[in-house]
Amino acid sequence: MSVQQEDVIRPTVNFPPSVWGDVFLAYEQQEVEEGIEKVVDDLKEEVKKEILASLNDPTKHLNLLKLVDATQRLGIGYYFEKEINQALQQVFDAYGDHNWNGAGTSLWFRLMRQQGFLVSSDTFKTYRDKDGSFNESLKSDLEGLLDLYEASYLSMPGEVILDDALDFSRKCLDDMAKNHLLSNHVLSNEIHEALKQPLHKRLQRLEAIRYIPFYERQTFHNHSLLKLAKLGFNLLQSLHKKEICQISKWWKRFDIPTNVPYARDRLVECYFWALGTHSEPQYSVGRMWVARVLALGTLIDDTYDAYGTYEELVIFTEAIERWSITCVEDLPEYMKLLYQILMDLHEEMEEFLARMGKLHQLNYVKETIKEYIRSYMVEAKWNHENYTPTVEEHRDVTYITTAYMVLLVSSFAAEGNVKTDELFHWLFSYPPIVKASCGVCRVMDDIVTHKWEQERKHVASVIECYTKELDVNKEHLPGFFNEKVEDAWKEMNKESITCKDVKMTINIRVINLARIMDLLYKNKDHFTHVGEELISHVKSLLVDPIFI
Repeated sequence: MSVQQEDVIRPTVNFPPSVWGDVFLAYEQQEVEEGIEKVVDDLKEEVKKEILASLNDPTKHLNLLKLVDATQRLGIGYYFEKEINQALQQVFDAYGDHNWNGAGTSLWFRLMRQQGFLVSSDTFKTYRDKDGSFNESLKSDLEGLLDLYEASYLSMPGEVILDDALDFSRKCLDDMAKNHLLSNHVLSNEIHEALKQPLHKRLQRLEAIRYIPFYERQTFHNHSLLKLAKLGFNLLQSLHKKEICQISKWWKRFDIPTNVPYARDRLVECYFWALGTHSEPQYSVGRMWVARVLALGTLIDDTYDAYGTYEELVIFTEAIERWSITCVEDLPEYMKLLYQILMDLHEEMEEFLARMGKLHQLNYVKETIKEYIRSYMVEAKWNHENYTPTVEEHRDVTYITTAYMVLLVSSFAAEGNVKTDELFHWLFSYPPIVKASCGVCRVMDDIVTHKWEQERKHVASVIECYTKELDVNKEHLPGFFNEKVEDAWKEMNKESITCKDVKMTINIRVINLARIMDLLYKNKDHFTHVGEELISHVKSLLVDPIFI
């Protein structure tokens, strides 16, 4: 099937082709070394014992926190969820929300909030002098500054002391980063990495890749933990390689460069996206499902934004509303493949959910996709009528009814342990954490893409909406929106701790969406214009194992 050329004016874009070719089709999964699972199980037992051994000895609680921190940053925290929860619960019971004393205050604060414990930022009052400024002595404590800097990113709305802590620590670290005479080159690199992207916004698997060699260079590192981190990384990478190989073979059948040449061919990047939201082995089915939905969604996105005429988009939208394979014959030739892929995915999901005994959850997926398409049609109408919406209209249409909601709903439906409907009811109530995460995604996308998109008369972005409504210079808006993004992060921090409607693992999934955006849409559109940085990330996660 090939695209029928017609004598019509289309808002076409010359998107860069995929940079991957057949790399992941050719990959053959390496066999796991015999006996390696037994080694991993033995190491896990060793680490579990170390975590639990320190619980009842207050003199070892700081070392316990360091062990928990290392375990999580090494990317193997999912091995020890029960033990980590037990350990931090006992620490919280022992010290309450602000009574931690001695060294490691910033580490204690960050770990407790990460785990969902509402500890008080008032604990940092001891860091101030009588004039309210942060103690000068902190400036000479490089590790302490790093810990304070990382802890300050767990702030909630209205926590002025953490805003001040961030300003103070960031300025001090920035000054240190410019000092080329720093004797500790390892920590110097840590400063540069932290200023580039704080720990709280990093993807778990990429942090593991970065942190493993750093941890190995530490004089007193835990040998069992380090070995487990390396083996665990390679074992999980082996599963991820198998997944990307399977969906690459599926994608290859459609010959997207030939049949949908106007759109972005980004299957690998979509899998990377899914991997960033949930990398653990138990989410394998959901990961592959989400990656394929996102890849198809990218083609549909470009059909609405960069190829289809208004009249054709009306036909496609109506076909989505009817949701029947019989509609395919009514579509323009180039749209038929997209519709066929969607119907095939729907049929596959239907069979899977029927086997899981939760077929009714398919309705949530279908309705989310329909709402997503409706939002595209609204934007297409705005573009057709040359209408710039109000900020409120733009927010209502684009902030929630987005690919991010499709991703969340699809991934939860594909999970075997999500048997009841409470999670979907919560999700469709658009709770604050979901609104904040989707807001981060929408705004970061608009910030880096609006200028390029407006060159081809793309529908007005939030930048244009604010410019028209507030009558301000576009050049001043990126700073304004960056503040909005940071405010949304604070809202997510608050909701992840105070919202008890869902488990912390669900909140983390929502936050991971924002983390993906911080990587893919910070400073430029890395998803559309795939460069060396993203290529390096993909290779580190899906090609190159860690040397044991």
